[in-house]
Amino acid sequence: MVARNAIMTKQQEICLITGASSGMGFAIAKALHYDNYKVIATARRHERLLELGLNSEDIFAGNLNQPEFQDLIEKSIFDRYGKCDYLFNCAGTIEVGSVEDIDIDKMCSMIRLNVESTFRLTYNILKRLKKQGSGHIINISSVLGTKVRQNAGAYAATKFAIEALSEALRLELTGTNIKISCIEPGLVMTELHKDWQVHPKESMNIQEPLTVENIVETVKFIMKQPDHVRIPKLMILPRDHNI
Repeated sequence: MVARNAIMTKQQEICLITGASSGMGFAIAKALHYDNYKVIATARRHERLLELGLNSEDIFAGNLNQPEFQDLIEKSIFDRYGKCDYLFNCAGTIEVGSVEDIDIDKMCSMIRLNVESTFRLTYNILKRLKKQGSGHIINISSVLGTKVRQNAGAYAATKFAIEALSEALRLELTGTNIKISCIEPGLVMTELHKDWQVHPKESMNIQEPLTVENIVETVKFIMKQPDHVRIPKLMILPRDHNI
């Protein structure tokens, strides 16, 4: 058993997961840790990251909007493990509202996290992946990365940006061993809408929204594809989603 564990540890693939303290990020981190991947998790809430059961050196609690924090994570991973096989860009927030009602400061903070911070981390990690000759970036977008809705223009814009980044990088990296995938979920039951007066499942009449487990299975499907197979985009919707 000791020898087998040693082999498994040696062959572990390294996964950096942002937004890992809740929702899809937490579920993906938990599932991959259970499947014996080496998970490095980052989010703001340290106490939630502890619930993943990871080694303390693989937990980074902080603000991704701070470049020095991102640099610390990147340096720690490559100094300790010498590589990174997967980057899951799950960190994100949502701010919607009418012209009169939207909190502009929160909207701008959302844009910075969803776009600026994600782009910065992605490009810096990709430089490393190109040097090592392999890797996979999996971006959590949204169905709103393909359409817009009233009062949700800023949020949709951040997801359109992720879609554009993903496609541009796919084109740039064609023919290499680096994969780019973009998952476009419909409504998923997470903490994202917990403060809304009317939950989207009510306003959109979706009786059975997606679960984080549905997203985990989608992620695993993408990850298990042969080396020569690319899945640039994968949209996953609940049965009642028609908007």
